[in-house]
Amino acid sequence: MFRSLALAAAAVFLPVVAHAAHQPVRARNGMVVSRDAHATDAGVAVLRSGGNAIDAAIATGLALAVTHPAAGNIGGGGFMLIRFADGRTTFIDFRERAPESASRDMYLGADRKPTNDSVVGWRAAGVPGTVRGFELASKKYGTQPWADVVAPAVALARDGFAVSWDLARSLRTRDLGRFPETKRIFQRGGKPYEPGEKLVQPELAGTLDRIARNGAREFYEGETARRLAAAMKENGGTITLDDLKRYQAIERKPITGRYRNYEIISAPPPSSGGVGILQMLGVLEGTGYEKHGAGSAASIHWMAEAMRRYFADRSEYLGDPDFYRVPVAGLLDKKYIAGLRRSIDPNRASSSATLSPGNPRQFEPTETTHYSVVDSKGNAVAVTYTLNGSYGSFVTAPGLGFLLNNEMDDFAARPGLPNMYGLVQGEANAIQPRKRPLSSMTPTIVLRDGKLFLVLGSPGGPTIINTVLNVLLNVIDFGMNVQDAVDAPRFHHQWLPDKLFVEPGISPDTSALLEARGHNIEIRNSIGDTAAIAVDAGWLEGAADPRTDSKAAGY
Repeated sequence: MFRSLALAAAAVFLPVVAHAAHQPVRARNGMVVSRDAHATDAGVAVLRSGGNAIDAAIATGLALAVTHPAAGNIGGGGFMLIRFADGRTTFIDFRERAPESASRDMYLGADRKPTNDSVVGWRAAGVPGTVRGFELASKKYGTQPWADVVAPAVALARDGFAVSWDLARSLRTRDLGRFPETKRIFQRGGKPYEPGEKLVQPELAGTLDRIARNGAREFYEGETARRLAAAMKENGGTITLDDLKRYQAIERKPITGRYRNYEIISAPPPSSGGVGILQMLGVLEGTGYEKHGAGSAASIHWMAEAMRRYFADRSEYLGDPDFYRVPVAGLLDKKYIAGLRRSIDPNRASSSATLSPGNPRQFEPTETTHYSVVDSKGNAVAVTYTLNGSYGSFVTAPGLGFLLNNEMDDFAARPGLPNMYGLVQGEANAIQPRKRPLSSMTPTIVLRDGKLFLVLGSPGGPTIINTVLNVLLNVIDFGMNVQDAVDAPRFHHQWLPDKLFVEPGISPDTSALLEARGHNIEIRNSIGDTAAIAVDAGWLEGAADPRTDSKAAGY
């Protein structure tokens, strides 16, 4: 079985593909959509061998740790949202955690301004959660042996794979050369990879092989843990062997809500994504914004104003629910949302400088990557996991082959000041030992009339939430097929800075109309990287994002 899966991971599967422009990939029995073709094929191989969507999701995620080093990882963390064919749902939180030695002001210099230590280098990493989270999902909900679902990743690391044009360009990132082990592995000591050349990662293969044989204990207590902790100590990092031993993934209840006749299932805190999606949908519902048409200045204006208001609330009220009482009920209360809706001028942009977070408590009852999987039985999995920035902290653990996250920057190094994404965050997300940083990751599943309809998510830092909103509304309100919905130009507003970021596909005329309404337009070449699956009349429809080397495949 181990060998057959390893060989299958390298095979090319020929899905049922519609050849007309902008059509999704269609299949009957199972579908995987991910950022990388090798990882997608690894997931499909597991489905073909009899594994379920959870097995395929783990195989896909571990393969991405080999083939998509900018975000795929075992040195980071994330979220897994599962909806079973029988209607049950669960959410596995394997978000990174602050080390025991973490302190509120650990990234402030003598001038009380944030340093770069939360972004680059050994001190930027939180305790990784991916391996623990995947093992929890495998033991509780998978059907295949752990070693078998790890096997495709081991083979890809050991035998290598051809570097794509996109990956070759990405591996030229200057900061990868700052740390010797990273430069040696990913830049061949200064000789950049060219497209078509093979990238072999023997150290990562050894780490993955030990994990395949010994389970997550290897990563958190075994040889891998000991070597990582020793390297941390030697290089001034903060993660200890005790931090690794104490790390646990957490199973949480997904956040749910309704929009029109659809049920939305999404990520609860410490993600800010699910709350954001539901609040913004609530603000838009009943406005008639959709009558203006997709991509119109009027519809974009309404959506941008909903985005602006949520991100203002996010700055104040969202954090790790194990450390801070997040007022979820207040943020999603119908009266509170109605007040947000009334505050929007249909013809004029708000000013973020004068727009403050609301007061939901009065309504209270006392690079990242995403992939989606659906199996033949109707089990659906949406996974978003991350190193935070592209290539994380740029540090590769010596002899272990994997990059470490820079997730500590997702905390508020100093509440009220922006992080690397320009996000302003408050006391709810201040640094504390063992705390999980606030996240924008938004794995989401949508039901129509109680049946599976849409599985989606995206990377992109704070743009994740609005990317999911863009695609979801393109399908539900503007009637697009899932591929057109993913292809369509996207836009993003996050309150501060007070800018409406738009992709080049938004027409200049539309941008001019938005500027006339008072929006400050800034072009951003690419927003998000959606991996989506729709279900239509018994067909699975996979939509890979044309902005990247993504692949949808099924059988």
